[in-house]
Amino acid sequence: MKKIINIILGVSAVVGLASCEKFLTREPINKFSAETYFSSESELKMYTDGFLNSWLPDYQEPASGDMYNDLIASKQSTNFLVDGYDWTAATQGEWSWAWLRRVNFMIEGMQKNAQGNVSEAVYNHYMGVARFWRAYHAFDRLKTYGDIPWTDKYIQPDDNETLYMNRLDREEAFNKIVEDLKFAIANVSGEAIYRTGQVYVNKYVVCTFASRIFLYEASFRSNYEKNPSTDQPWNNSYEKPADLFQLAADAAYEVIKDGVYSLSNDYPGLFLSNTLNAQEVIWGKTFSVEVNGRHNLTRYYYSDSMGSTPSATKEMVNMFLKTDGTPIDVLGGEGQKSINDEFTGRDKRLGWTVLGPGYQITESDGSKAVMPLECNYSMTGYMLVKWLYPDRNHFLNSVDENSLPAYRYAEVLLNYAEAMNELGKMNKTVWDETVGLLRERAGVTNIYPTKVDEWLKEYYTKDLKRPFKPSTVSGYSEAVALELRRERVAELSLECGLRQFDLFRYGQMDLCVRRGYNGEEAWTGMWLSDDDVAKGFKFQGKDYKIGPDQKKGSYSYPTSDSKANGTWSLKPAEKSGYYLMFHFDLKWEDRMYVRPISQIDLNLIHPVNPDFKQNVGW
Repeated sequence: MKKIINIILGVSAVVGLASCEKFLTREPINKFSAETYFSSESELKMYTDGFLNSWLPDYQEPASGDMYNDLIASKQSTNFLVDGYDWTAATQGEWSWAWLRRVNFMIEGMQKNAQGNVSEAVYNHYMGVARFWRAYHAFDRLKTYGDIPWTDKYIQPDDNETLYMNRLDREEAFNKIVEDLKFAIANVSGEAIYRTGQVYVNKYVVCTFASRIFLYEASFRSNYEKNPSTDQPWNNSYEKPADLFQLAADAAYEVIKDGVYSLSNDYPGLFLSNTLNAQEVIWGKTFSVEVNGRHNLTRYYYSDSMGSTPSATKEMVNMFLKTDGTPIDVLGGEGQKSINDEFTGRDKRLGWTVLGPGYQITESDGSKAVMPLECNYSMTGYMLVKWLYPDRNHFLNSVDENSLPAYRYAEVLLNYAEAMNELGKMNKTVWDETVGLLRERAGVTNIYPTKVDEWLKEYYTKDLKRPFKPSTVSGYSEAVALELRRERVAELSLECGLRQFDLFRYGQMDLCVRRGYNGEEAWTGMWLSDDDVAKGFKFQGKDYKIGPDQKKGSYSYPTSDSKANGTWSLKPAEKSGYYLMFHFDLKWEDRMYVRPISQIDLNLIHPVNPDFKQNVGW
């Protein structure tokens, strides 16, 4: 056992490909062990369990992953988006390629030792798992840096040619990811033993991931006319966007057709249960004091000092349909309702995501009580409850044990629907069997969209460098495409950074700066009537005050005309009353679709390989 642990720890201790000479002078693998390891199924499992321990998404994903976008206001932001932060190659940390060495060590070890010692099915399964992890990390680097280095061999200490190799063109690099995932889809097992607890990598995990990233890259290239690493047009030497949309549809359909998963009737419970819902959750992580420890996600959301106080915006609230299946008429002023009224007759997911009237928590003494709006914990008047453990004790202590569903069947349905629409293959049957199921669960009448919601179109069009542009593919529906964007907000908000993920692939990260559909460079909060502003308003039994003479507190928002970071102001609404606006300066430049290679790494690489190039614009 000690020998095996040393192997795992040795490999995991490897850091940074670009700085490999720092650590490769010492062989991290016990040579004797390396000669014989991977020769049994138990060793294959133990090694891949180490991958899970290191790389399975953690609770930080919902805590910080979706905090920096157009629909979630925050009193802080990532330096990536903060206006005035000197975000350059010199400020970037080293990029790490330890994962690649670690995975390739397993692949080479399996090729040497596993064949003939384990069954073909076991061999193919674990080889597929290894190639899944390689694709998983490679895509993360590709999404971050664009063109990336690639090798499928375990790098030796003296292999400078590989250590300091040039980056592959993004399209060629993504083709390597496609090859890995095609193998994994064909070979990773979907048997129940590999679905135990929804934590192991199985066929359906691979297919869900594949549908997600194939959709991403197809959309990215459709909306971004050039490779951002080079500022050159796409060469289309490998998979074209249409090919990738088809691959996304195929991967999603692999999950759908097998019928292993379906939608749970308990949407809130998906995010509050101590266990992962085996009916809908495909992959995730559980927490307990005995196993992975507890987390503090509730405190993150409801602490004036601990987190960023993420809050929903008016635009996010406007995305949710009415129960009759129609959108609210935002442009006609229908969104100008008090927080007491706007949850009535709406998609149930609105009240499952944002604090509305009647929401209850358990107080410290065990009694039940309605939860008030805490102005200290909300920048907009809209507190988030999707991950909130409804117990006052959890507001004050790091004792959360609710699980983290990372991949859900709901996303598979949405990925499939979008890919089919982009391919011109959408119809009412496909809609009913995907989005229709999600809306029915949310208490929304299922209507196949044939009419464009003009406010929704304006939101994704007005003043953007890359406005929403309908496809010209025969059979494509503009109305469906926009409704799918709406549905992803309603269904997937606050889930592991998927909103920013979507904005990247839409080529619309500038929405984070523009934010409000009205062009305001601030987050839009709740609507307030003239009387609300003049006299205050009541919510959940508490009295709230708005105005420049107020002091920030549990039940008051002080407003100012300064529009400085961290301040509130009032903006006249379209018809009457005001919107509460929260100000925080953000920036976006197109070069930020890929990050710069750190100067630290360039200084190491260039003496050996002066042809290694920085991303354009950095």
